[in-house]
Amino acid sequence: MPGKKIVQAGQSSGILFRAFECILASIVAGTFASLLLIAVVMFLSNFASAATENTDVTAWSYSEQNHIEHPENVKQGTLLFRNADDFSMAPTVKTIVDFSVTGMIARANVKQQFRNPDGVWKEGIYVFPLPDDAAVDHLRMHIGQRVIEGQIRERQQARKEYETARSEGKKASLVEQERPNIFTTSVANIGPHEEITIEIEYQHLVRFDSGSFCLRFPLVVAPRYIPGNRLIKGFSGTGWAMNTDQVPDAERITPPVLHPDKGDINPVEININLDAGFPLQHITSSYHNVIINQVSKTGYSIKLEQHETPANRDFELSWQAEAGNTPRAAFFTERKQDETYGLIMLLPPESPAGRQLNREVIFVIDTSGSMAGTSIRQAKTALLLAINKLKTGDRFNIIQFNSYTDQLYQYPQEVTDQSLRQAEHYVDGLEANGGTEMEPALRAALKTTLDDQNVRQVIFMTDGSIGNETGLFQVIQQHLGSSRLFTIGIGSAPNSYFMSRAARFGRGTYTLIGKQTEVREKMQMLFSKLEHPVLTALDISWGNTGGLEVWPQNYPDLYLGEPLLITVKASEFPDAIKISGVIAGTDWNTNMQLHGGSSNSGISILWARKKIASLMDQAGNGNEEDAARKLIIDTAMKYHLVSKYTSLVAIDVTPARIRDEILKTQNIPINLPAGWVYEKVFGQLPMTATMAELHVVIGFILLFAGIILLFTRRYVCFV
Repeated sequence: MPGKKIVQAGQSSGILFRAFECILASIVAGTFASLLLIAVVMFLSNFASAATENTDVTAWSYSEQNHIEHPENVKQGTLLFRNADDFSMAPTVKTIVDFSVTGMIARANVKQQFRNPDGVWKEGIYVFPLPDDAAVDHLRMHIGQRVIEGQIRERQQARKEYETARSEGKKASLVEQERPNIFTTSVANIGPHEEITIEIEYQHLVRFDSGSFCLRFPLVVAPRYIPGNRLIKGFSGTGWAMNTDQVPDAERITPPVLHPDKGDINPVEININLDAGFPLQHITSSYHNVIINQVSKTGYSIKLEQHETPANRDFELSWQAEAGNTPRAAFFTERKQDETYGLIMLLPPESPAGRQLNREVIFVIDTSGSMAGTSIRQAKTALLLAINKLKTGDRFNIIQFNSYTDQLYQYPQEVTDQSLRQAEHYVDGLEANGGTEMEPALRAALKTTLDDQNVRQVIFMTDGSIGNETGLFQVIQQHLGSSRLFTIGIGSAPNSYFMSRAARFGRGTYTLIGKQTEVREKMQMLFSKLEHPVLTALDISWGNTGGLEVWPQNYPDLYLGEPLLITVKASEFPDAIKISGVIAGTDWNTNMQLHGGSSNSGISILWARKKIASLMDQAGNGNEEDAARKLIIDTAMKYHLVSKYTSLVAIDVTPARIRDEILKTQNIPINLPAGWVYEKVFGQLPMTATMAELHVVIGFILLFAGIILLFTRRYVCFV
């Protein structure tokens, strides 16, 4: 018909189909464009956040000027912080540690000297490690000739008093516990060019294992991997990481880390007065050169050979008694406020190696970035030694983890020449990179098979550099089953809190390997423990002892060379106690005399610290958490101890800074642990631990996808 355009049916359906394609492509392109926008925002947010935080971990050189326009202008070594238009020098810190060791009890005095090299008022925040069983009970702030004694307060109250004093211009110091082995010292209102000394005292037990006594002092908080989703609300710290749902205090346990190329900071001096109570065969410093002088038959004076040693690896001193003088039992007491406190150490008799039972051994090795360098070499050497100890009839598997978890076999395999060769080849190819996603590896290792005839052992090798310890402890407790978990701490600064507690929850034991030359000796000690029967079902009969309170309440299983260590409070002790247990299915018991024990001060503090640790285990399990929290606070307040819920605060009554004068808050950096590779931990971007690199990759992927879809949309709609 004239004047009308006729559209055929096939042509009409083609147009409709093309219109549908156009709409669909528009929706897809729009969706990808939205995702691209989100990725870009995430990337820029990560990069901006990292760039801001990275100014806190940037080290430059030292200058006597108060402000420096550009880092290139300085010539010698200190730390600078970025201001709006220039740089200023940070408060420096030096640590002096004096130990007094009597028998198994170590009393430590730690002095942290904060010096403000700048011309403005400063607040210094220093995150530092202590032994995970340290009972911190004293704080003193030295300002010239004046000494201000710290007072114990509930944590929130202590923080409130400190912040009030800080805003009023008063000098103040606050010591808080972030983990049992991580503490924070905050020092407010350090005047221009002024020096303030913070003195902390603590007490703990020397470790005794396989005839050797060991005093260990951690010197650096290793960077922690922080898993989980970020929490946007609140800000409670000055660390490089942001709080997450798995590590809600990440900002408080991640102090900035100095790049090794910038030199070492925070030097330390260590002096030890050791009286073992018996003649010694030898004294050994595992990782530092020391000077040893004998001052009496059983007494020694020991100090670091290097006057100012970099705080970049743990210090360890060990000693052994002369042949025949190793104590089999010890009893120390303290009488305080009408109550008697006791420390009991008993070494059960050595039993012959048990019958060689078939085992199912799951080896777990950490291959994350923090293990790069010497740590991964130590771990691989230890793993190969352990694999070669397997015998015919055993079953095994190897699990490695970093950002992902990988297994050699889907299920544990029988030990054969072929499977051992495959295992050795697998271990040889392991490299350290990526994050420390430990939970999936733990779950995989603790997953039992249908075969329950074999003794099941999990050997876990890691530096423990994670921030989500509580969640991992819960996984162990919930999924352990019939397994036993043995932890091996690798490297110069392993997280001993995680290692020891994970082993305790796992009914195993822990071993620390700090350097390559120790691997064979330390692994042989572990093999001996695995080959000898375990002392289980421990029980102590106290008779009709009044006012008895024993900690820990649940006695651990004991492996070869490990002593029973318990603390007790009572109105009066009996003359003897009966200790019983089971070794290799055979009942065992002994009587221990309690009269004539030596008197030592500080036993009450050790007892209170053991009580708090046991109550924290209960609180972590969710069992009557509120009740446990109240008992912890009551105990810590009574015995003047720092805990998760209590802090020490010292405040000078006289204001030193006029309120109008600016106060700058600066987090004092720490060294990277010796042997670590900085780029493997933090990457090329400032904050790879927060998955910034992943966001970058996602951003680029979505960018290219968006471009492709854009051209596709143009083609569909306009061709």
